[in-house]
Amino acid sequence: MSTLQLIATAPMGLEAVVARELKELGYEDVRTENGRVTFSGTVHDIARANLWLRTSDRVLIKMGEFPATTFDELFEGVKAMPWADWIPEDGEFPVEGRSHKSQLSSVPACQGIVKKAVVEKLKMAYGTEWFQEDGPRYVIEVWLLNDIAMITLDTTGPGLHKRGYRRLVTEAPLKETMAAAMVQLSRWGPHRPLYDPFCGSGTILVEAAMIAWNIAPGLRRRFNADRWPAIPEQIWEDAREEAFDAVTDDIPLEIAGSDIDPSAIEVAMAAAKSAGLAKEIKLQTLPVSKIRPEGKFGCIITNPPYGERLGTESEMIKAVRDFGKSALYLDSWSFFALSPNKEFEQDFGKRADKKRKLFNGRIECNLYQFLGPLPPRPARTDSSTQ
Repeated sequence: MSTLQLIATAPMGLEAVVARELKELGYEDVRTENGRVTFSGTVHDIARANLWLRTSDRVLIKMGEFPATTFDELFEGVKAMPWADWIPEDGEFPVEGRSHKSQLSSVPACQGIVKKAVVEKLKMAYGTEWFQEDGPRYVIEVWLLNDIAMITLDTTGPGLHKRGYRRLVTEAPLKETMAAAMVQLSRWGPHRPLYDPFCGSGTILVEAAMIAWNIAPGLRRRFNADRWPAIPEQIWEDAREEAFDAVTDDIPLEIAGSDIDPSAIEVAMAAAKSAGLAKEIKLQTLPVSKIRPEGKFGCIITNPPYGERLGTESEMIKAVRDFGKSALYLDSWSFFALSPNKEFEQDFGKRADKKRKLFNGRIECNLYQFLGPLPPRPARTDSSTQ
């Protein structure tokens, strides 16, 4: 089976997290670039990557890359690619595009040229002058950067953050991919308690439970490439069976959360239930000033409200100050908070041990990390002393 160049797109600031995920999945040829991570694979890996990547947005096939300063160069470069290997005669193939620092700056014009080139190549393959485009969907994208054109084919469809468990949302919900990244960037594991005092839709809690139980995030949904004739259905069945077999749902979890808004708790409960985790995630309506999570050496991972999620700046400041006061009762815990508030540390009452710039959508934020002590290691049993 031929080797493909695959791309896992990444939200700004999460490229290294996506790369680490790919390496943990066994991929060695992993290269990190701005907004994407490239790796080599086969059609089997298209299925595996879509099912397993928690922090990536999409999985793309890199069809090719070439210099393009004129429309003729763009047309000929695209036409030379093996489109009939992927797109059947009834395939739907819309074209999307981006251009930055390139002579071919008109994105609609570039999209039109790419579409025309693909049509001409498919005409030669199928001996027809008209394509109905009522079959499987193949989204082609042309990326122009510094006069270099990269052409990709989207295997995912709706973004990978759409896991399928969140039917209802609160205002300004945190994306599932970002929530998973926050959990992965913390030092949390299922042997420690986890709490979210501003849980909103419950996304951080659900993502943490899925990570703890090794539940593949794409297990509950379908992808564009599910319907592609070029990828046998058996490949998807095998990948899903592998994912089902990998679930470790016998690990006890201490995951809980709260929110001052009762309607948010209802939404979070619905998400936990839909994900099959309702019994593992404890939720209650509670202001942050009243939280007293149980256990030692736990992690609070949270996205405190701001902007759309809270009425005024003074309310935001009070919420963070109350959060800081509650943290004083949890001297063995670690705290991880994603916020665009530049005065977060001052309001929280403590300087962060680490800060990491991340983008929640288009909002520039910091992941403030306040690192508490790690739990003691289990005592070793030395047979030589017995």
